[in-house]
Amino acid sequence: MSLREIINQDIKDAMKAKDTKKRDALRLLTSAFKQIEVDERKELNDDDIIKIIQTQIKRRDDAATQYRDAGRDDLLQIELNEIKVYTPYLPLQLTDEELTSALHEIIKKVGALSVKDMGKIMAVASKELAGRADGKRINECVKTLLA
Repeated sequence: MSLREIINQDIKDAMKAKDTKKRDALRLLTSAFKQIEVDERKELNDDDIIKIIQTQIKRRDDAATQYRDAGRDDLLQIELNEIKVYTPYLPLQLTDEELTSALHEIIKKVGALSVKDMGKIMAVASKELAGRADGKRINECVKTLLA
């Protein structure tokens, strides 16, 4: 069963359970899928869907930060709830130890010596660790390792 089919089934289950928050969050997600399909005129596979989910989570996280700074706890809660709904559809995230270990290997492979080689490392790391670690997290870890 594809990821999209799972999400569609979860929408139906949320409707039956009268879970409007989950239903609405997942509908927003499927509308993002449809928008990409129309704009790019292509059929989405599971990798594309994971990238879209990550983008949506990042948007919600950015909005949550702004709402927190503005003292809008009502809107903050909505964003945080949507993040909770979207997160289970992502692959398991790497632990800090696993991420550090993977980045050590990438640094060796690329031959990086300093922060100046950050671009090379990020290019390889973002491909190899796609879906399993957030780009921001990878970036912070690489800076720590090269410092």
